[in-house]
Amino acid sequence: MSLDKLIFKNKKFGDLLEEIYDNQKKKEKQISTLISELRPLIQDTGDATLIVPMIKEYLEIGVKNDDQLVKLATIIQRIIQNQESATDSFGISEEEREQLMKEINNIKAIG
Repeated sequence: MSLDKLIFKNKKFGDLLEEIYDNQKKKEKQISTLISELRPLIQDTGDATLIVPMIKEYLEIGVKNDDQLVKLATIIQRIIQNQESATDSFGISEEEREQLMKEINNIKAIG
């Protein structure tokens, strides 16, 4: 499968995969920085009960965004694979088409 396949506008499939990877690395760094900055603010369990849910929500939003990109990449990958393996508008390979034609001929011969 070609990573240089255009998926929309000037965006290639490889660019989408790179964006997913870059987002993950950037988020990892942001989370580490956020926790480092918030750690000195936590003096007791009351502070922790306020700050930890905010961190959790931030993490969940990031995971959901990445999930959507990964799902998009999976769908695009399947489309590209189908386009590369299909030879006609029905989305079947030449081998599958030949098998169907043999079955049709067998049915005609029986009938």
